[in-house]
Amino acid sequence: MKNRLPFVFLIFFMIHPGLSSQDSLDNLIPVRGFCISAPEPDQLKPFIQFIENELAPRKVNTLVLIIDWNYQYQSFPELQDSIALSESDVKQLVKACRKHNIELIPQINLLGHQSWHSTTSNLLLHFPEFNETPHIEMPEEYKWPNEDGLYCLSYCPLHPEIHDVVFAVMDEIMDAFEAKIFHAGMDEVFYIGDDKCPRCRGRDKAELFAGEVRLIRDHLAQNDRELWIWGDRLIDGATTGMGMWEASMNNTYRAIDMIPKDVVICDWHYERPDPTAVYFAMKGFKVVTCPYRKSDVAVEQMNNMITWRRNSTTQMSERFLGMMQTVWSDAEVFLDQFYGKRPLRNQDENSVVCFNKLFEAMNTVKDTTE
Repeated sequence: MKNRLPFVFLIFFMIHPGLSSQDSLDNLIPVRGFCISAPEPDQLKPFIQFIENELAPRKVNTLVLIIDWNYQYQSFPELQDSIALSESDVKQLVKACRKHNIELIPQINLLGHQSWHSTTSNLLLHFPEFNETPHIEMPEEYKWPNEDGLYCLSYCPLHPEIHDVVFAVMDEIMDAFEAKIFHAGMDEVFYIGDDKCPRCRGRDKAELFAGEVRLIRDHLAQNDRELWIWGDRLIDGATTGMGMWEASMNNTYRAIDMIPKDVVICDWHYERPDPTAVYFAMKGFKVVTCPYRKSDVAVEQMNNMITWRRNSTTQMSERFLGMMQTVWSDAEVFLDQFYGKRPLRNQDENSVVCFNKLFEAMNTVKDTTE
């Protein structure tokens, strides 16, 4: 028996499903994501090369592409940008991601983020009747703060025709991307339940927010598709001290108890590693932690995620899905900075540096169960 034991243990380690380096990473950080605006058509080739040469070798397995109106929609052609990805362009992205087992997730900002600074987005530009706050005039020169509290416009979730448009473009983009998951954004919604809206005034803002989440989720579920959203509107900004940006100061946070538990929460915190992923997990949601430009914060968030997965009950552990690096410049700017064609403005607070350091740290973690 003494001579056979080493051989038996060798066979065990060779066949045990949780012991390879890749499986260890899958156990500790199941979702290893990257979120960025989709490239414009002339940047498609270098972006696909970035997938091949940078994302895949770093073991990125989830790619969220913010599409918005950067697609040649057939259902509502007026919504597409003047320069937009074609269906054949999208299929090239699908092919590249499928080759490397990367989950490709399209995002269209819904509810909020219907404008930026002085520019109204395509949805409200072509369907102004959907505007929650039509009495707010867009300034020629945008400044924050301002008397109107204008950050970004929202559409009215109770307009009787809004979902005819929203669901059509959602379905179209999901079909084009052959996607199983849709990201609806829904972050930083400041205009909701406005007192001057004939449909929303006097309504509970939490109910309005939750109702929109449920409608989107239920529509996707008809085709066995999953919904992801940003999590800031579900956090109490006053109680936590997180304020109006990373949390809610207009009472939408109570919606956390009104939405289906199969909605995945993308929990973003950029300045501190606030442990709100635990809050979402304790409420029954699966959660992905999302850093941006501070690499020390990102690495600490990653270590926290690993700690929670290792030390939680089975029910809780499986809700901590992993990490997703976010980028809030367009794809061309990010790639130029990544490859040294543009200078980095700030080495200590830069998404390129954060991306590199986060995934370097991520790919050196080891499963202590080995």
